[in-house]
Amino acid sequence: MINCELGAEENIISELKKMEGIKEVHGTFGAYDILVKVMADKVEPLREIITWKIRKIEKIRSTLTLMAIEGQE
Repeated sequence: MINCELGAEENIISELKKMEGIKEVHGTFGAYDILVKVMADKVEPLREIITWKIRKIEKIRSTLTLMAIEGQE
């Protein structure tokens, strides 16, 4: 989940949709501005996508990561 600067949502969503490993991107209302679904087989590639790609996008203020538990879908 992403908080961004006011008015930056569309540009950030556009950038996110171009990234490898990102499966879904949605603008949201409420405490967070954007919801992103990232999939990876292991934790390290997931960490790299979040830390070195998503969090480096200009005008992103903060992120919150929730990891799904496999088998509880």
